[in-house]
Amino acid sequence: MTLVAQILNFLILVALLRAFCYKPVVRMLKARQDRIAESLQKADDDAAEADRLLADYKQKLAEANKKAEAIVSAAKKQADQEHEAKIQETNAQIAQMKKEAAEQIANDRARAVEQLKGEVVALSLAAAGKIIAKNIDKDDNEQLIDEFVSQLDKNKIGDLPC
Repeated sequence: MTLVAQILNFLILVALLRAFCYKPVVRMLKARQDRIAESLQKADDDAAEADRLLADYKQKLAEANKKAEAIVSAAKKQADQEHEAKIQETNAQIAQMKKEAAEQIANDRARAVEQLKGEVVALSLAAAGKIIAKNIDKDDNEQLIDEFVSQLDKNKIGDLPC
C-alpha cells in the first residue's frame, strides 16, 4: 500500500507541478521566444532599411559626381572658348599692327623718295649751274654728266632709282 500511496502522491505532485509550475514556465519561455523572434525580425527590417538608405546615398553620390563632372566639363569648355577668343583677338591685333607698320613703311618710303627727288633736283640744278658757269667743251660736259650720274648711283635708296 505504501507503494500505491507513493505512486498516488507522485501523480498528484506531477499534476500540481504541471498546473502551477509547468504552464507558467512554458508561457514564460514562449513569451521569451516571441520577443527574440520579434527582435530578430526588427533587426532584419533595420538591416533592409540600412541597405535601402545606402543604395539611396550611393545613387545621390553618383548623381552629384555626374553634376560635378558636367560643371567641370562646362567650365573647361568655356575656358577653351575664351582662350580661343583671346588667341583670335591677339591675331587680329597682330594683323592690324602689321598693316599699320606696312602703311608706315610705305609712308616713310614715299617721304624718302620725295626727299630724294628734292636732292636730285638740287644736284641737277647745281650740275646745270656748273655746266653753265663753265663754258666748257663737249668732253668736259660729258665728264660732268658722268660724275653726276655716278653720284646718283651712290645715293640710290633700296630698289628705287633716283
